[in-house]
Amino acid sequence: MNAAEMPPLALYVHWPFCVSKCPYCDFNSHVRASVDQAAWRDALLADLAYEAAALPGRRLGSIFFGGGTPSLMPPATVAAVIDAATRYWPAERDIEITLEANPSSVEAARFADIAAAGVNRVSLGLQALDDAALAFLGRAHDVAEGLAALDTAQAAFARVSFDLIYARPDQSLAAWEAELARALAFGTEHLSLYQLTIEPGTRFATEAAAGRITIPSGDDAADLFELTRAMTAAAGLPAYEISNHARLGAESRHNLVYWRYRDYAGIGPGAHGRRSGLATARHKKPENWIAAVARNGHGAQIEEPLIASERATEALLMGLRLREGVDLARIAGLGETSVTALIDWDAAAKLAAQGLLARDGDRLTVTDAGMLLLDAILPLVVRG
Repeated sequence: MNAAEMPPLALYVHWPFCVSKCPYCDFNSHVRASVDQAAWRDALLADLAYEAAALPGRRLGSIFFGGGTPSLMPPATVAAVIDAATRYWPAERDIEITLEANPSSVEAARFADIAAAGVNRVSLGLQALDDAALAFLGRAHDVAEGLAALDTAQAAFARVSFDLIYARPDQSLAAWEAELARALAFGTEHLSLYQLTIEPGTRFATEAAAGRITIPSGDDAADLFELTRAMTAAAGLPAYEISNHARLGAESRHNLVYWRYRDYAGIGPGAHGRRSGLATARHKKPENWIAAVARNGHGAQIEEPLIASERATEALLMGLRLREGVDLARIAGLGETSVTALIDWDAAAKLAAQGLLARDGDRLTVTDAGMLLLDAILPLVVRG
């Protein structure tokens, strides 16, 4: 298959800087009072040029500005990256260009300029619709400021999503039901709803180890998860991935590239990519990345070929997160082997008998009941 016939490419752009570090966050984010904006723009463009040279002839289906807090980027930098990317790769007519944003009034004031730069979808980090919960989560905004930013976003962008974190300490089923009902009433096309997890190396991990934070038990978390899926489905935003819910056709096309295991380029500190069987990763620390760009013309630290079985395993692990599941014939093609070598079919049969997995020809899916236990199911089923 030549480059022009391949599925559209996705581009991920990482902006690592934040105003403050949230206590639950284990992302590659760094608090900086100020940065040299011109130097960072030039470095991102150099890193992009390197990836474009490695992926000639492709079409571009999506761009995603993630972080960190990319709504802190100057709109001129956002525009420069979009302009360069769409010069290197012809853009699909309906290209999706997403930017993650914090719902502060300062950042919301930039939304019109960010939209003018070419962004047509925003993912807003509301995280909660309760002031006490926002304080616990270390967020700088309150509910009123967050909802004002949501109003501004809905006026500025064609497509809007926002995030909420649930299964917080002492959160009851009734409280989450009321909060989620309020969220669904805002009429956005997409919601990302994440259960709070305690990630190693975060401030919450320290608090949990000291016994100062206790998240809901497995049974309580399962009840919250089932309620979430029932309410979003009833509202016309069913789950299409374990934590993501959307109206039909409003799914994040960029994230679907990851979950469907297609090629994507990653630029900026710590960004990962997959291109034509090659795994790429950028230097993680901002200082190391920008020094590497100055030294080498790009920020790549790792560019390693993946053996066929590794590609197939990654594709299985990513694809089984999706409601649509995976195409076993395609997976076998990636691994240049039979699916028998990739999947423990004895374990799969037992899980299917329990209603946790389903197979229809070459399509393997995790059922709604199985999604509750996805982290336990994957290592049982996927070999390697």
